[in-house]
Amino acid sequence: MQAKERIILALDVNTEDEAMTLVEKLRGHVGLFKVGMELYTAVGPGIVRRIQDLGGSVFVDLKFHDIPNTVASAGRVMTRLGCAMFTTHAAGGTRMLTALTQAVREEADTLGVQPPLVLAVAVLTSIDQRILEDDVLIRGMSVRDVSVRWASLAKAAGAGGMICSPLETAAIRAECGSEFELVTPGIRPQWTPRHDQKRVTTPGEAVSGGADYIVVGRAITQADDPVSAAKRIAEEIEQAEGEPGVK
Repeated sequence: MQAKERIILALDVNTEDEAMTLVEKLRGHVGLFKVGMELYTAVGPGIVRRIQDLGGSVFVDLKFHDIPNTVASAGRVMTRLGCAMFTTHAAGGTRMLTALTQAVREEADTLGVQPPLVLAVAVLTSIDQRILEDDVLIRGMSVRDVSVRWASLAKAAGAGGMICSPLETAAIRAECGSEFELVTPGIRPQWTPRHDQKRVTTPGEAVSGGADYIVVGRAITQADDPVSAAKRIAEEIEQAEGEPGVK
């Protein structure tokens, strides 16, 4: 991959015009566009087709978490939509994850298309150790331990990768191997503020730590010059790619 192809741009806006303006401006400077809950809820699945019509690859980030049959049905819809990857919560458990991945493979076979990459979500990057224990009620395990455990379960259930904090990528990579794709949010270049995320790192650190893709939003979309910001991040990734052991 070229360095820019590792960048997933988060389209964290709520109108189609805003989203498509960003896509038109940045489609040659990032690898994928992330359509999350805000945009998908505001304008519907048609936004995915519009981005694809401009030649963009789409990552649909809705984090499915429900009973197995419901999530499996949603996975079939994502496959028909033609997205490159989409998310589900690892916390949904093995039965849910297995039903989902099987449904995606079956639907892709029926359509004669490449199945989207199913990415399980580990511990959200807004959750730190205190929140994990006091609010989520997982005690006696670190954020890293929970993330690695869920990654292992997701891989066994057929997921192709994981959404995880860049601070957990090395441990998950060691547990799940080189073919398990790791996508890391919580990316903040040193020249941007942290905002609401607790566990963050820079683009170069994320790639050096084992990330295949990084999700970047406000560092690019709210920059005075979004194209220059995307290029600056790609340059940082290129530097990290030259380090020994980087995938």
